[in-house]
Amino acid sequence: MTRLVPILCLVLAALPLSAEERRVPGSAAEISLSFAPVVRETAPAVVNIYARRVVADRVSPFAGDPFFSQLFRDFGRVQPRVQNSLGSGVIVSGDGLVVSNYHVVGQATEIRVVLADRREFDAEVLLGDEESDLAILRLTGARDLPALELRDSDTVEVGDLVLAIGNPFGVGQTVSQGIVSGLARSGLSIGGGRGYFIQTDAAINPGNSGGALVDMAGRLVGINTAILSRSGGSNGIGFAIPANLVSNFVEQARSGADRFQRPWAGVSGQPVDAALAGALGMDLPRGVVLTELHPASPFAAAGLRPGDVVLDLGGAAVNTPQEMLFRLSSEGVGGKIAVAYLRDGKTREARVALIAPPDSPPRDPVTVSGRSVLAGLSVVNLNPAVAQEAGLPSGAAGVLVTDPGEVGARAGLRPGDILVQINDRAIRDTADVARAAREGGRNWYVEYLRGGQRGVLRFRV
Repeated sequence: MTRLVPILCLVLAALPLSAEERRVPGSAAEISLSFAPVVRETAPAVVNIYARRVVADRVSPFAGDPFFSQLFRDFGRVQPRVQNSLGSGVIVSGDGLVVSNYHVVGQATEIRVVLADRREFDAEVLLGDEESDLAILRLTGARDLPALELRDSDTVEVGDLVLAIGNPFGVGQTVSQGIVSGLARSGLSIGGGRGYFIQTDAAINPGNSGGALVDMAGRLVGINTAILSRSGGSNGIGFAIPANLVSNFVEQARSGADRFQRPWAGVSGQPVDAALAGALGMDLPRGVVLTELHPASPFAAAGLRPGDVVLDLGGAAVNTPQEMLFRLSSEGVGGKIAVAYLRDGKTREARVALIAPPDSPPRDPVTVSGRSVLAGLSVVNLNPAVAQEAGLPSGAAGVLVTDPGEVGARAGLRPGDILVQINDRAIRDTADVARAAREGGRNWYVEYLRGGQRGVLRFRV
């Protein structure tokens, strides 16, 4: 008799459900058993993005040859090629503002956005920033669109349920479920962004970039941006840009900014590890110890100095330089932010001004012209504003190459190089570059810095 019980259970389980058993959930507790209500509320605000751009490929007859392809890498004709990209985006206002990733739309010449209801709109980039990997689009002729509310991402906790909505592999809008696996993931260079991410195990795949990470109240927690994967598919480690940074992007785009402006700290620092914490007499390793402050740094103006340990900004703990940058970027330029720091074993407080990077000394741009060998070489004087635009340390000084010119490029110069010396002339400002370009003969010696490494170019014309 007992052997029939399992069979009877299977038969009962296979019977069709009654109308009462199939009813729609009628209470909050019952609704929480399904994600469908959240999806119905949020999915219409997530869009598919099709972007195109024209890139110039150099076609060489030596392509594929292991020796000559390197020897003649700049040889051959330039041929334009259309490059397509597929991604997702999130509508954040009913008048057609859409947030996506910079690596999806940042360099696009043509953008087409398809809504969940299959309406299509052309779009233009209002504001983009490669470092944050965010871009704000405006849909042409759009109005009364469904939009997502942005949540304060500082209130998100590890273990919160989240949904990832996007267009993976171009198969159509897809929803995956998971939890927040980690917060304050920093020190990572993933996707196009660097800095500070929310980690989730909700499945994120190629095509999900720019899509929404939402909570159970249907609010936007973050913009999905990248995955860590050896196979190219989801391994349960995905990253999203927090909504607080997205909010500042939207505000700046609305104000008409064409470049994202983040507050300038003018400091260098490093995370406090166990060994450093012991040397500083700290019970636990936490915070960021300042190693260098620019003379014009607002932190220096507020009384901080090298050796101080920054513990939190605006009441939020910071443990890496990337977290500091995120906190400042989320606040935006203007006003002040509270800073708690440790000095000589005592916790102190200060208020630091949120300022734009100073654009001084003057850039004094110079483009070499005439019959000089370096004709076309364009340079500017480095200052904090230029250094931030070029992604260089705040203390970088000297003369920055913005365009190497035809001969300079063939010799090996690149945009972003810092010139140190040309022939016998030390380079301190752009006027020195103009003088050196006029004085040169047939043999040329160019010394430069690239990525902190010193390089030398020697060529004869």
